[in-house]
Parts: sequence; C-alpha cells; structure tokens
Amino acid sequence: GFLMQTSEMLQKICMRNLVRKYCRGLTAERKVQLQQKVVTSAVFSGKKEGYLESLSQPFLETRLKENDLNPKVLQLIRGENIKYVTPVIKYDRNGFKARERLLVLTQSSAYVVEMAKIKQKIEYSTLKGISTSNLSDGIVVIHVPEDNKQKGDVILQCEHVFEVVTKLCMLANKQSLVKVVKGSLRFRVGSGKEGTMVFTVGPEPQVFKDKTGQLTVV
Repeated sequence: GFLMQTSEMLQKICMRNLVRKYCRGLTAERKVQLQQKVVTSAVFSGKKEGYLESLSQPFLETRLKENDLNPKVLQLIRGENIKYVTPVIKYDRNGFKARERLLVLTQSSAYVVEMAKIKQKIEYSTLKGISTSNLSDGIVVIHVPEDNKQKGDVILQCEHVFEVVTKLCMLANKQSLVKVVKGSLRFRVGSGKEGTMVFTVGPEPQVFKDKTGQLTVV
C-alpha cells in the first residue's frame, strides 16, 4: 500500500512539474491565445455554427493597426489604450442600410467609427448584453442602456465573429452577458422602440429587410 501511495504521489509531482514546465515554456502570445480560446469555448462551444472550425484559427491581436485610424479619431480617444480594431458592416437601426465602419475596442470602451467621426461610444461599464445567433452568420448586436447618450443597440456584421465577441467580452469583463440566440432577437431602436431580427437558413448568406420590416439574416 505504501509503495502504491508513493508511486501515485510521484506521478502527481511529475505531472505537476510537466505542466509547470509547459506553462513556463509558453510565450506570452501563446498564453493570450489560450486564455482567449478558453473564453470562446465557454461562450460558444456547442452553441454556434462554425465554432469547431474556428478552433484552429489563431486570433489576431488586431485586424488593423492604430495608425490605420484617422488622426482625428486617435485624438478623440487619446489617453485610452487601443486594444483591437477591425472593419465591420454596421446596419442602421431604422432602414437597415449597410454601412462600412470600424469597430475600435479600447481598455474601457467600444467605438463605432466612420472615417474621421466617432458614430457611437459604448462604455463597457454600461454594456447590457452581446447577442449573436446560433447559425454561421457574423451578426453581433451590442445592447446598450436606454439613455439620452445612446441612439440604440448596435447591429454589426463581423467577418471574424468569434474573435470580435471574445475580445469584446474579455475587455469588458462581461462574459456572462453573451447570448447565443435561436430564431430571432429583439433590439432597441432608441426612444423606447424595439425592432426584431430573424435568423434563417438559406442557399446563400444575405441580410435584408423583409416585407414586415424585420431584418432577416440568412
């Protein structure tokens, strides 16, 4: 019995040392990758199409560099540490017109940027939720509080949806607020009004306003 216990103990110590050695050998970059992928797994595993395929693709630190941003925008958000920038398509809350924008994530806020203008600022502390569908589309809805500062929830389409949502919920420290929805979701248009977005499966991906005025994502 004693030898068995000793053997088991040695195995545990050996294993612990191996794990420690492995962790020490990890580069800072690789550690960040693993931390992010753990969050992605917690949020999306078994819930959103395309999750398994995304596992083998490392997340980039950012999709665009800080100097790709307009100097005016940089001036407006100076003092905030820019962590991630990516091109996105933003859909207007009313007519659902698609517009090319940049999503800029700093350590304290998310910004929707058009060229030299900041179109919307969402402080992480006020963030009410982040929604995506269970299908393979790249739609992300950032839910904001009902107040005079906010025009309504932000509807974005992102090419790298797992990366964007992971970065956003980690920076905001609001992993629990990410929802993966089936069928449809409600979003706020501003001044107490709500809109509906419907997710369906079709032969080719498209986003359009249907006859009932709903935003349909295929």
